[in-house]
Amino acid sequence: MSRLQQTEGLTEEQRELIKLVREFVDEQIIPVATDLEHKDEYPQAIVDGMKEMGIFGLMIPEEYGGLGESLLTYALCVEEISRGWMSVSGIINTHFIVAYMLLQHGTEEQKQRYLPRMATGEIRGAFSMSEPGCGSDVSAIKTKAVREDDDWVINGQKMWLTNGGSANLVAVLVKTDTGADSVYRNMTTFLIEKASGFGETAQGVTVPGKIEKMGYKGVDTTELVFEGHRTSSAQILGGEPGRGFYQMMDGVEVGRVNVAARGCGVARRAFELAVAYAQQRETFGKKIVDHQAVLFRLADMAVKVEASHEMMVKAARKKDSGERNDLEAGMAKYLASENCARVVEDAFRIHGGYGYSKEYEIERLYREAPMLLIGEGTADIQRMIIGRRLVEDYKLKG
Repeated sequence: MSRLQQTEGLTEEQRELIKLVREFVDEQIIPVATDLEHKDEYPQAIVDGMKEMGIFGLMIPEEYGGLGESLLTYALCVEEISRGWMSVSGIINTHFIVAYMLLQHGTEEQKQRYLPRMATGEIRGAFSMSEPGCGSDVSAIKTKAVREDDDWVINGQKMWLTNGGSANLVAVLVKTDTGADSVYRNMTTFLIEKASGFGETAQGVTVPGKIEKMGYKGVDTTELVFEGHRTSSAQILGGEPGRGFYQMMDGVEVGRVNVAARGCGVARRAFELAVAYAQQRETFGKKIVDHQAVLFRLADMAVKVEASHEMMVKAARKKDSGERNDLEAGMAKYLASENCARVVEDAFRIHGGYGYSKEYEIERLYREAPMLLIGEGTADIQRMIIGRRLVEDYKLKG
């Protein structure tokens, strides 16, 4: 058991669950991850295993068939899963953002309809804000829902949907001109049901295919195209238009804790690989771990791994307490993703030329880590959030 990333104050149930996930990662994910990633193959056997463990219902309350665990428990499980293969954590991240949004903002009818089947993994969630031309500027979205009699008709193009192909329920943020004086109050989240797969997956809903990526393979990342898709007001999250932006931002805070947890898991795996390799590789007549430069690099890596974990745990606990956690979530996401990139690069350097070979796991991590720098808001977006919240807290009086 590593001394790094230990969490104080966990219950026996939490410790046992995390131990179970860690064993699953060691036995079922790590041995096959690199091969599946190089093939860009969807990890169906791993997903089936997570279904059996109840992972898809981890944060869904028991009354809806889930395990009823906290965001902290979920984040610690994500940390372990990402240590094995970050793409697997992506498969459950958007699922839980949608489940969380339903739980916090959905009508009781929507909760009863979707959450029990989400808990078993029968329904798999994805969420969609971004578009080809807006990036981090959510106010610039163009996909629009227009009222026609008792229906809504949606047209537009969404981008960067994790699980866009495999999911069969997508929470989609669109413009709805409800007459509000703010662009953000003229946005609505619709719950779009579709078939899994690619092509036309529902009336007026097309998933063109997978977007080819540098890393973060295995999990499907897609566009989502709406051409006259008709839906009803019953599919508006919470039942009322104009609340979508705020519902999405609430979900994104959960997503940012998830990305921080991913960064912690990937960084720890990179450290494990580096410290093991440093004790095996010899140069100039001794193990490279005995060279002071390598030892210092390992020390710096471990400090970054530990600091990121502590910040992530704080952000998760803040959200679990019901308090506003945009500052802590932003800090955790920013710190963990930046530290992860540096730790992975240091591990890559310790591996030397072998780190550039696809035979070594660090090559995969080196391509995966950059995604964390942009997922759920870029580093600069996090710094803006952090800075604004700090100015609020330290505003001069008088």
